[in-house]
Amino acid sequence: MAVHVTDSIFFKDLYGTPEMRAVFDDLNLLQKWLDYEAALARAEASLGLVPPEAAAEITRKARAELMDTEAIKRGVDETVHPLVALIWQLSERCENEAGRYVHWGATTQDVMDTALILQIKEALPLLESGLEAVTRAAAHQARTHRDTLMAGRTHGQQALPITFGFKVAVWVAELERHRLRLDECKPRILTGEFAGASGTLASVSANGLEINARLMQELGLNVPLIAWHTARDHIAEFTNILTMICATVGKIAHEIIDLQKQEFGEVEEPFEMGKIGSSTMPQKRNPMICEAILAIARLARTRASTAVDAMFHEHERDWSSFQMEWAYLPELCVMTHGALAMTQRVLEGLIVYPANMLRNLSVTRGSLLGERVMLALGKFIGRQHAHDIIYEAAMESFEQQTDFGAVLKRHPAVTAHLSAETIDSLLDPAQYTGLSGVFVDRVLESLRRT
Repeated sequence: MAVHVTDSIFFKDLYGTPEMRAVFDDLNLLQKWLDYEAALARAEASLGLVPPEAAAEITRKARAELMDTEAIKRGVDETVHPLVALIWQLSERCENEAGRYVHWGATTQDVMDTALILQIKEALPLLESGLEAVTRAAAHQARTHRDTLMAGRTHGQQALPITFGFKVAVWVAELERHRLRLDECKPRILTGEFAGASGTLASVSANGLEINARLMQELGLNVPLIAWHTARDHIAEFTNILTMICATVGKIAHEIIDLQKQEFGEVEEPFEMGKIGSSTMPQKRNPMICEAILAIARLARTRASTAVDAMFHEHERDWSSFQMEWAYLPELCVMTHGALAMTQRVLEGLIVYPANMLRNLSVTRGSLLGERVMLALGKFIGRQHAHDIIYEAAMESFEQQTDFGAVLKRHPAVTAHLSAETIDSLLDPAQYTGLSGVFVDRVLESLRRT
């Protein structure tokens, strides 16, 4: 039985993807530890600190499939140390005394920090491609529905007309900012660690900087300016970007859930025959994909506070904080990629109902255009006086459930300045979407420039 939904044989693909789970698989983590040890030996051999043949032998044996994982597990249990059992085993497997040079000058946290960064390096292309696919799907919807008229809503109430393309373009711009954030954080997050016991590289001080440079070149990572054993800001930054991505797709999912309610009926997540909304109500077409996305978003946001909490370290080493990352970061990467994959599915297959959007524009019996009438009247009597008159008319329309235009046409302060034909024209929602289409074009053009 799985203790987390990301590992459940039933639910894991609602909360993640096989590709991202593979990145954080135990055997992949084990290989990353071994990659570090092999790269360190080669870097030190290039400076004459380790015999070249020893480095070659360490590299040959630093393969996860050659390790006894059960023995490593027993070693962790017995020593209460996460890496020493692996170091022993790798050393023993190396022939011709090459094992004497395993882990030379490093400390366990160097290996484990860098292995985590190597996993993030492997995860980033998956996250980037997932984010790009969601952005592309959203951009398609924005382009398709650039001029699809609908009611804009504020405080949960109808406000002014907008277009559906405008609504989606807001999402597109936000998603694109997340892409930039991910790209901009790479120089900081993709930085390895080689610092030694207290971070000073005392055991190899004569060659420490050069070993560090060559080791990171071997691993394809940036060279740290100084030890970051107790400095986890870059991991917190990466974590917060992922939680913001989850928040954005969660917001999108939540909006679709709301607009799919029968009382709105304006959009619907993808549906095909065989998708079942309820075990007892066969008529239900529930937004269950969007609900899964929103569930992930709500779970993910707590990881941001965990990441900040993990920045609190004592002195030069504090594993009570460091170990928190082993738990939350793989889970967050898996869930974020899962949320992106489901959001792509939703946006690519989104069902849009323009006729229902038009229908809903009449729900307020015309008062949706109250601002437009107020400003037209305000040119004659001043904005504030016009506001008071239109307010009274709108409240009368609401309370008496009568047509707003009819109320306006029998109000002497309105008809003194606005004809019946003018009032009808002012109440046409298609004429008052502002720069909705222009903003859609601006957002889509910005994508083409990047």
